[in-house]
Amino acid sequence: MKVLFIGDIVGDIGLDAVEKYLPRLKRKYNVDVVIANGENAAKGRGITKSIYQELLMTGVDVITMGNHTWDQKEIFDFIDDTEYLIRPANFSEEAPGRGMTTVTKNGQTMSVINLHGRVFLPAHDDPFAKAEELIAEAKKISPIVFVDFHAETTSEKIALGWSLAGKASVVVGTHTHVQTADNRIFPGGTAFISDVGMTGPYDEVLGMKKESVIYRFKTNMPVRFEVPERGREVLSAFFVDIDNQTGQAKSTERILINADNPFKG
Repeated sequence: MKVLFIGDIVGDIGLDAVEKYLPRLKRKYNVDVVIANGENAAKGRGITKSIYQELLMTGVDVITMGNHTWDQKEIFDFIDDTEYLIRPANFSEEAPGRGMTTVTKNGQTMSVINLHGRVFLPAHDDPFAKAEELIAEAKKISPIVFVDFHAETTSEKIALGWSLAGKASVVVGTHTHVQTADNRIFPGGTAFISDVGMTGPYDEVLGMKKESVIYRFKTNMPVRFEVPERGREVLSAFFVDIDNQTGQAKSTERILINADNPFKG
């Protein structure tokens, strides 16, 4: 199974970048399943039902979330009815929605799990224990298991990657919006990258207007961070080719498309 994961989609520029490049990426890599993190899709904070539907129509199969899951209040009205939008599984058991889903393409099924880190982020249940629990459940369906770990520190992400080595097919990190150059395959066939990066405004700071962020750093005064509505885009993604029988990753590739790294193919 060939899987493409698109890093944190930020605002309208990110959504436009997905629409622009995803069809071309699917053709180039002969992609079976597309997963995307959408927790910043609604102007940087959360996701709406219309954006969820738009991403599915664009060609995304599963959408994962993170610390901004609940920022758009309308999500409470539809998350329980969506099969392919998942929020971190180690949120409270009282939280609506689900933390794992399955997708079947070309006769092959894959489970997708979303988890949330605990270092420098709001406290949630143990992601390591929850990962073990859900992977055991997922393996009853298919050997192919994909994990999006939405976390702040590289150490926590790498630790989870090693913890799940030989158990999950893929563990990707999201949240910090900067693509890391550490993609590898752990012993046991688990593909890993600390952070896939973001898909959104290229000429800003982590997708937010740079003037506001610079002002905050210079003055330490409160300021509202906003996502620009137009500008140059960046698309960050991670491609993994997985063996259908064993669930082990065979190869990985980092994808970074922007004005300095134009799309080729």
